[in-house]
Amino acid sequence: MSHRPHSLPIVALRTALILPTLNAECDLPAWLAALKSQTFLPDKLLLVDSSSSDSTVQIAKDFGFDIHVIDRQSFSHGGTRQECVERLADSELLIFLTQDAILATPESLARLIQWFDDPQVGAAYGRQLPRQYADPIEAHARLFNYPDQTSVRTRADIARLGLKTSFISNSFAAWRRRALLEVGGFPLDTIQNEDTFAASRMILAGWKVVYEAGAAVYHSHPFTIRQEFRRYFDIGVFHARAPWIRREFGGAGGEGIRFICSQMSYLRKVRPWAIPSAILRAAMKLIGYRLGAGEQWLPSWFKRYLSANKSYWKQTQPAEERHT
Repeated sequence: MSHRPHSLPIVALRTALILPTLNAECDLPAWLAALKSQTFLPDKLLLVDSSSSDSTVQIAKDFGFDIHVIDRQSFSHGGTRQECVERLADSELLIFLTQDAILATPESLARLIQWFDDPQVGAAYGRQLPRQYADPIEAHARLFNYPDQTSVRTRADIARLGLKTSFISNSFAAWRRRALLEVGGFPLDTIQNEDTFAASRMILAGWKVVYEAGAAVYHSHPFTIRQEFRRYFDIGVFHARAPWIRREFGGAGGEGIRFICSQMSYLRKVRPWAIPSAILRAAMKLIGYRLGAGEQWLPSWFKRYLSANKSYWKQTQPAEERHT
């Protein structure tokens, strides 16, 4: 199949799309249909599959993807993506998507990569819209974190935005390979937030990070309270093991308070009886984060129990043995 419609002027950079998968058979029909509808398609398509037990690999192969299969236990958010970066040495732009992030419009890819006409843009990410049938708590999280206004962030924005300066999501993001390698690539051993880690280094090195609201995917999750707790425990671990990020960027500038106020206002309008659940979720996220941030005081077995990413604890060494 042709990966680039000839009628559309596009950034003259060799582009690859990388899709990590695990048992994505049910997700792929809609995902591939959305990709096929794009006004721009990358030069290369790479599927990195964690040894799926369904027909994921065959479906993607039939569509035109190159296939790279890895052992399921060897997957890591940063290490696996960095392996893809190294495999795609002839690609100048690298677009990452996840199997549950469905491109929302035919212009999503084109609008994302247009920013790389600016040689100072190191990374760009798109808007994430709530999936169909998302409940109000799930929907609000996406609407708050992914607004309808595009923004360009640089080191000069740190004083104003704090940690939000380098916010990015590899559920739908594009990276200039040269910029990514210049800052050391994705970290090999992070529990999650490999995207924020790399974007933070880019910001500090003088690159721009762009949020393009016109490039959108449908992507959200109906997390339970327990799942929210585990996710925020892992975020706390991430910040504990990359303390330089908070030293350089500071806090979130009251973002948590703004989120809760926005959420309460939103729920009062659309589903007021969900407010107690939202308050409980906020409390559990805070507790999870604080426990994760203090993970050096917790025994390994307990950290595995609390974490959403349990395989990480089998791959990593104790925090006190790591260089920070």
